[in-house]
Amino acid sequence: MKNVVLLYNTCCIYEISILNYFLSVTGQEVLFVSLDGDEKRATEGYRICPESALSQIKPKETGLVIIPGGDIEEIDREEVWNILRRVKKQGGILAGICAGVDVLEHAGILEGIISTHAADLDVAVSEQVITARANGYVDFAIEVAKKLDLFEDEADLQETIAFFRDHQRAD
Repeated sequence: MKNVVLLYNTCCIYEISILNYFLSVTGQEVLFVSLDGDEKRATEGYRICPESALSQIKPKETGLVIIPGGDIEEIDREEVWNILRRVKKQGGILAGICAGVDVLEHAGILEGIISTHAADLDVAVSEQVITARANGYVDFAIEVAKKLDLFEDEADLQETIAFFRDHQRAD
């Protein structure tokens, strides 16, 4: 299954960098896409070249869609919402952080579930949907990784939490 990151101009890469690290070091396939397939400039100034346009992903082959925060005007549209709904219907996980959660809400994905829009939480996990506030980026990465079963065991999970969230030095 492919893990898809939806890029757009002003997307906040820092919000998904730890999650991307977890996906990468565990050998997960990560596909960077944009609505039109063209290069995007993140809020942090990075120029990122997507591998394809969003319309080229196949919902049946998509295990995860990650929507970072930023000025979502470019992606907050029916074309994106339809793909998100299809990925969810096919059993894929949708993960939105910061303003990426707004895209999920506008797609109707958050109706009837616990989310950071419906509860005073930094991160919310509800079946196939994970939402987070911008400051919850570490817990967001951990929760998505848990949902994807990326940790070897409980000790691996606890070591990750200690290092990334609790800022403990690695042995």
